[in-house]
Amino acid sequence: MKKKLVKAIHDRVEKMNQAYVRGDASIFDDDEKKAIEQERKEMEKRGAEVVRSQASGDIISVRTHEQVTQVDYAILLERLIVQDEGSYMEERVFKRRATFTEGRLRADVRLLQGPVQDAQNESAGARDEQSQKHREYNRRDAVRYAERWWNDYNPAFKRFEDNCTNFISQCLYAGGAPMTAKGNTHHGWWYENSQSMSLSWSVAHSFRWYLSGAQKGLRGEEKQRASQLLPGDVICYDFDGSGRWDHTAIVVAKDLRNEPLVNAQTVNSRMRYWTYQNSPAYTPDIQYKFFRIVVD
Repeated sequence: MKKKLVKAIHDRVEKMNQAYVRGDASIFDDDEKKAIEQERKEMEKRGAEVVRSQASGDIISVRTHEQVTQVDYAILLERLIVQDEGSYMEERVFKRRATFTEGRLRADVRLLQGPVQDAQNESAGARDEQSQKHREYNRRDAVRYAERWWNDYNPAFKRFEDNCTNFISQCLYAGGAPMTAKGNTHHGWWYENSQSMSLSWSVAHSFRWYLSGAQKGLRGEEKQRASQLLPGDVICYDFDGSGRWDHTAIVVAKDLRNEPLVNAQTVNSRMRYWTYQNSPAYTPDIQYKFFRIVVD
């Protein structure tokens, strides 16, 4: 039975691989069909094309109840994208759940995580001694960290199920952004240990408002267009336009038309085009905030 499931997942991944290359959304559910169609149109506008795709899958868990078996698995999708006279490699990791009834595939859907809520341990202790020292922001170091850890997890920091903002905070800290201590999880931007950190360190909504409100240390200067950002800058996302900020990504490069390519976690992504139109979470009401990172 296990061999049959593995083969079925392998065949499914291969079909998806071909679908991603062709831009064929027919094998996906409605949300993914919409995302693929949106991306196809966006690619045309950008003068970009997927010329090679490689998808590989790993089974995470198998659960069986009576005649129904659920298989959770992860896909690493690597795509070579050609744009104008250049090219770059985009990588994404996402989770899926396949449901089998009596050994036959009945459904296969992406698993989407929701945003982290504002609930963390309220305790706060001594902070990093460097937080009181002036530090310059080294964009290269921030990007280097984002490249090193985009699909891995630094054991020096707590890992969350929704890890996007925690990851971005680590990138900025690696780039020299100083921690700001106010002795309260609702103030400043800091990390002490897995039980003690500011909300702005790990919660997308809190981080977005911290960047725009900070007066010293790490702060964000809002820009009007994504093209104005530099590697090491940050984009915040409100996918449904509700006013609740859901996601954070860091710019690691620019495409040949000066638009940002980002790294992010939760759905671990490398060199992803910044609009996220290829995400099932995308809606026409999406809102963005573009922040130039400043340290003073």
